[in-house]
Parts: sequence; structure tokens; C-alpha cells
Amino acid sequence: MARSKIITYENPKSPTAEAYRTLRTNIQFSSIDKTIKSIVVTSFGPGEGKSTVTVNTAVTMAQAEKKVLLIDCDLRKPKVHTFFRIHNGEGLTNIIAGNLDYNEAIKTTEIVSGLDIITSGPIPPNPAELIGSQKMKNFLNQVKEDYDIVLVDASPVGMVTDAAILSSIVDGTIFVCAVGETDVEGAKSTKALLNKVNANILGVVLNKVPIKERGGYYRYQYYRYSYYNDDSGRKGKRVKKRRKNND
Repeated sequence: MARSKIITYENPKSPTAEAYRTLRTNIQFSSIDKTIKSIVVTSFGPGEGKSTVTVNTAVTMAQAEKKVLLIDCDLRKPKVHTFFRIHNGEGLTNIIAGNLDYNEAIKTTEIVSGLDIITSGPIPPNPAELIGSQKMKNFLNQVKEDYDIVLVDASPVGMVTDAAILSSIVDGTIFVCAVGETDVEGAKSTKALLNKVNANILGVVLNKVPIKERGGYYRYQYYRYSYYNDDSGRKGKRVKKRRKNND
């Protein structure tokens, strides 16, 4: 089985790995009044790198000595198992639909200690029903008690309703956009949909930003976007912050 790239493990000193550590810090300070323990990562469409972001963020958090659970909740096109070269046998669907104890479905990795993984399991005929079930809510509440952080890789919001359902029952949501790929109107509609289900959008990760080597140094840049509403409830201006780094 070919393994998808885990840059935070294979090249931990790279600018990309450093960006993931920055993301980890931003998540830790994303809420003052409420501890963020469960996070859904999604995107507008397929191929924008949501699974890559979820996996590398999970590895980075485990490297910081957190007890982390990574769940593949993309029950349409699961991919988490390909990053770790593990078998996608019994997993989430067996827990929710088959009453399997979740501890029996946990897989570990030699890449980093402190990281547990639950793959999707067999692809079901009714993903949305499973995800929206009371059993799913009970499961997420249970694992939040046992782990410092739970990261959930979900299906693209622009394709199916799964991620929107999950966003309404977790502590926070991260939206992944790919440079030159994400449809702008699609991203706007995704944000509107997440707002309708009262999702707590922690932020947007801009993925696939080109990295150029100049004069022996890697020059890279990443962006963070935030949105606000004015007093009338209308969507306000987009705030764009740009930061450059050399490594």
C-alpha cells in the first residue's frame, strides 16, 4: 500500500512542517472561554488536501505530547489509512452500526507515540444517517473524555451533508482551501452552510501554497483569514493577514 506523505514526520524541519506547528498553536489559542477538544476538518470539494491537513495536524499535536485520536469520518472516500499503511478493516462504521467497542477498533502507528487512529471501516450505504445518529454523538462525547484532542477527517461540504452534520456536534471546524483550486463562490456557500448549522469555524487553512527556493533559503508564505459580522448581522469585510518567513 502506497503511503501518502506525512511531511511533519518525513521532513520536520521544513517550512511546511513549521506551518503545521503554527496551526497547532493557533488551535490551542482559538478559544478562551471553552476548551476545543473535538475538531472536524473539511473542504468545499475533493482533492483540496483536507486529509493531508488532518493527518499532519494530528501528528504535530501528538509530537507535542498530547493524547490524540484521529478518526476517518469520510465514509464516501476514506483516505487516512493510506497515510499510515494500515488496513482499513474494522473501524468507525463497525462502532456505530455494529456496536463494536471503540477500543477494539483503535490502531496505532510507529511514526509518533500518543496518536491513536480509527479508520472508516467498511463504506456503508447510508453515511449521512450513521453520522447524524445519536450513537455517533455518544461516541464523540465518549472519546472526548479519553483524549486531549479528537481530529475528524470529514467529507467535502460542497459534495454531501456529512461534514455539516458533524460540525454541529463538535467543538470546532477547520475549512481547507487549495490555492488556485477552490471555487470562490463554493467556499462562500460552504461558509454560509456551516453558519446555518451553528458550526464554530476556527479558521481557514490555505493549502498547496507554492514554496520557492531562493538563494539557499526557502521563502514561503501562508495566509490566515477571519470573518466578522457587523451589528446588523450582515457579513463584514474579509480580514487578510499575510506573513512571510525564511527558513
